Amino acid sequence: MKKKLEVPKFKNEDKEREFWWNLDLSEYFEPDDFVLVSFPNLKPTTKPISIRIPEYLLNRVKEKANELNIPYQALIKQYIQKGVFSSK
Repeated sequence: MKKKLEVPKFKNEDKEREFWWNLDLSEYFEPDDFVLVSFPNLKPTTKPISIRIPEYLLNRVKEKANELNIPYQALIKQYIQKGVFSSK
């Protein structure tokens, strides 16, 4: 560590944003000062969407979700994720 970083109290977010934008962290830290971290409980940001699917398909998904004892929207997300990440 080169020198101690003093972080002031900010009056508002604009002042804080300006502080971090103009700060050169290389004046305070060496590459060896950083450690690898993970955030296992961090949930990704979600965004609501609207899609149109046939009613029979929605009913089948709801039936399957009921069999698995999970919310049907969670099951739809699982199906989408499986489809996106398994297609290569």
